Amino acid sequence: MGIAPKADFHTLVAEGAVILDVRTKGEFNGGHIKGAVNIPLDQLSGYLNKFKDKSKTIITCCASGTRSSIAKGILQSNGYTNVHNGGGWMRLNSKI
Repeated sequence: MGIAPKADFHTLVAEGAVILDVRTKGEFNGGHIKGAVNIPLDQLSGYLNKFKDKSKTIITCCASGTRSSIAKGILQSNGYTNVHNGGGWMRLNSKI
């Protein structure tokens, strides 16, 4: 009924998914997932060219899941086809 199956974030990361952390630089510097790419949400539209392969798996994360959900929508509206909202970065980190 329109509910997507839960993503296996551990497997997605093991298979090469990009973790996109959309928190501010200050938040990111305070702690983040190793290997994550930091592009603050308010700057994301200007950095979409960083992700040239629109079919590459991208997992968005932030502090709570709100900004990562918005980021997922931005990516999908720009043609990215394999985007997952990982929610809060600490919770996501515990799943990978």
